[in-house]
Amino acid sequence: MIRVRQAVAGDLEELLRIARLSATAAQWPEEQYQALFSESSYQSRLCLVVEQDTRTCGFLIGRAVAEEWEIENIAILPEARRRGLGSRLLNEFLARTENDAGASIFLEVRESNQAARQLYEKWGFSEAGRRKNYYQGPQEDGLILKISFPGRSRI
Repeated sequence: MIRVRQAVAGDLEELLRIARLSATAAQWPEEQYQALFSESSYQSRLCLVVEQDTRTCGFLIGRAVAEEWEIENIAILPEARRRGLGSRLLNEFLARTENDAGASIFLEVRESNQAARQLYEKWGFSEAGRRKNYYQGPQEDGLILKISFPGRSRI
């Protein structure tokens, strides 16, 4: 059974482990993950985890700025990829942000990350810009992708 739920402080170690095992995840320091569970962060951030048969297999972290959202970090365990877990996370995030009066969602993705780009395009994201040499190790452009919710976007 697959389940998506809001992360809790008890998920911290799993978030760190999954991020370490995912080369495409933003490699934040532990303090940044801990801050997700502070009182003030609950108002502007949404951290979701996806579980398969009670095992945490991935996460998605988003941040709100007014009616816009940004997907800051997303990772799925290497051995759990290609099972639709990223789609389940993204679907839940889109539903929650749209229900919360979100107008649009932005994210950056490595130009070479074809799997992620295909996932985002499947859900309706389109290229909105490019950040030259945005990523390091290896150096690479970042593509800015965006999705808007009909009737809400002012951008």
